Amino acid sequence: MLAHASLPMYDLPEVADCTDRLWAAIAEELRHGGVRGVPDSLERPADHHDAWRRSGLLLSQSCGYPVATELRGALRVVATPHYAAPGCDGNRYSSVVVVRASSRITSLGALRGAVCAYNSRDSQSGYNAFRSLIAPIAAGTPFFADVCAVDCVTWALLARHRCASLEGLEVLCRSEPVPGLPLVTARDRTDAELETIQRALVRAFTRPGLSDTRDALLIRGLSVSTLDTYEPLLAMERAAVALRYPN
Repeated sequence: MLAHASLPMYDLPEVADCTDRLWAAIAEELRHGGVRGVPDSLERPADHHDAWRRSGLLLSQSCGYPVATELRGALRVVATPHYAAPGCDGNRYSSVVVVRASSRITSLGALRGAVCAYNSRDSQSGYNAFRSLIAPIAAGTPFFADVCAVDCVTWALLARHRCASLEGLEVLCRSEPVPGLPLVTARDRTDAELETIQRALVRAFTRPGLSDTRDALLIRGLSVSTLDTYEPLLAMERAAVALRYPN
């Protein structure tokens, strides 16, 4: 049976060809390692959650927060890429808290009273990380100014490819770094299959001939990871709840 794969998290149209080249290298290494049913090309599904839960998942990339919570029984963590974006350090990344430059907001405390935008409640970068910054100063009461939190790798890719879209915005601060977006596979993959996938990824991510592709995707390296790697994301959640700021 042909498996399916996707790498959706940083796959801007401007770098989609590089994502495809990275997958071609990964696929070749997987086949070399004896993995059967490796797809020639990546899927680009409209519903990532459906793709992550679908039978036959070989490899994808997910946000770490849902992997540690609602997808905990559906996926196995394989590895964590390292990125070269400001705000990344080894396998860790952070969120940039972004405000309008014209707002003259200079502190988190000054954000009280207006609108906060977030992508979804299962997002580490847009929701969980930002909640962890606001919880200590919210005093358990409704807080929100015009602000959002953005994954620092996404911010760096936008700065490179769509700088006009960032005009009029500025970074107020960054969240605490946590392990970055994991590469994942289906929960029913055996330990032996998992190790084969990990070895294939290590080989693909260190191919000398792929350096330009990795640079375009801001990839600097790779760490083998497990679900336990993502415990700091749950610690962020628990700390916010303890401060009476669950939402």
